[in-house]
Amino acid sequence: MDEKSIARINELYHKSQAEGLTDAEKTEQQLLRKEYIASIRRNIKSQLNSIDMIDENGDIVNLGEKYDKKGSEKTS
Repeated sequence: MDEKSIARINELYHKSQAEGLTDAEKTEQQLLRKEYIASIRRNIKSQLNSIDMIDENGDIVNLGEKYDKKGSEKTS
C-alpha cells in the first residue's frame, strides 16, 4: 500500500469525525481499510515465514515451511 492511500484513509477518517461521509466515501473508506489490512497481513506473514528455529534434534527448521500447509497466502 502506498503513502497516497494511507493519506486518503486518514483524510476520510478526519472528515468522518468533522462532518460525516457520503455513501460513496464510506464505501471508499471500507475498501481502503480492507486493502490496508491485507497489506499488513502480507507483511507479517512474510516476516514470520523467514523465521528459522532449531528443533530438539538440532536441525534448523523454517517455520513458514513447517506450518504453511496450503503453500498459499490466506487473505480473508
